[in-house]
Amino acid sequence: MTVEKKAILQKFPRSPDVLLSLLHALQRTNPQNYLTQEDLKLAAEYLGLPLSRVRDAVSFYTMFSLKPRGRHIIRVCESPNCHLAGAWSVVEELKKTLGIEVGQTTPDGLFTLELTSCLGACGVAPVMMVDDEVFGNLTPERVREILRGIRGAG
Repeated sequence: MTVEKKAILQKFPRSPDVLLSLLHALQRTNPQNYLTQEDLKLAAEYLGLPLSRVRDAVSFYTMFSLKPRGRHIIRVCESPNCHLAGAWSVVEELKKTLGIEVGQTTPDGLFTLELTSCLGACGVAPVMMVDDEVFGNLTPERVREILRGIRGAG
């Protein structure tokens, strides 16, 4: 166990109630935004949970990944509201601009494109989330602008 991961564990009480928060923290320590098998074992042992319960949580929630992803995770909402508001034009623009398909990572390791059920921002549909920031009222031009901003900041 690395010193960094040990420090993360110690920030959390030994309670099953913190499983999701702990998994998020462990995933953020990896520059490729995923959980290793070691991370799952650490969480299970620290919280006194069966490893199967930790694996079930990771496989249920789409925000967790067991395979390496990009530095920035782009999630496009595919709920009915976003779909009707033009989410597929957003997805098509992202695929074209990034040169990848949904579920893939750009060759430079900067972006991974994913779909998600709902981001809870129906009033500004269509929406996408980049890492922890939600962007609404999207158009293909706005998508390109957001990507330029992220690339310029990073």
